[in-house]
Amino acid sequence: MRARGVHQVIVATDDSRIQEAATGFGAHVEMTSAAHPSGTDRCAEVAKKHPETTHFINVQGDEPLIDPKLISRLARHLTAEPSLEMITAATPFSGDEPVENPNAVKVVLNRFKDALYFSRSPMPFVRDTGKRAGYLRHLGIYGYSRTFLLRFVRWKPGTLETLECLEQLRALENGTKIRVLETQSASIGVDTPSDAVLAEKLLQK
Repeated sequence: MRARGVHQVIVATDDSRIQEAATGFGAHVEMTSAAHPSGTDRCAEVAKKHPETTHFINVQGDEPLIDPKLISRLARHLTAEPSLEMITAATPFSGDEPVENPNAVKVVLNRFKDALYFSRSPMPFVRDTGKRAGYLRHLGIYGYSRTFLLRFVRWKPGTLETLECLEQLRALENGTKIRVLETQSASIGVDTPSDAVLAEKLLQK
């Protein structure tokens, strides 16, 4: 299945091994600087080379099983609302998934489905016993306008991004609204060697 609304797929990397593997199956690869502090900075380098493109979807390399339908949803929402500069996605934690896992990034939203904060710590904190929080796990996919990307790279990583190692916090620290689409399609993020083994088994199916 292919994502609709996407006109070109580019593999952006600074690793020649990834370049070799991707070109081996016919992908279009663009080599980028090895000095980027985040994937969004890397995406911005690609955006500079493509002035004809107004919007970009960034599927991070640790999300090999992202649902193509989700990519299409992000693209559709991003282009339908002219004032929207950045968009991402989140899914509810499953019952057996530990919210304490720092590799599973949590997000809380306002009533308009825009992000209030992202954290590696569980949030919101449940003070009173007997209450339950509907924890949302952030997925490694972003959409941006090209003009936003070019502005993003002019900002230095702030305190929150530095502490949490989350690039989206740079956008929030600088006042950017990040729309969050909720989805029941929970892809597996590859953050550890055991995650990679599981992803390979699922891909083989």
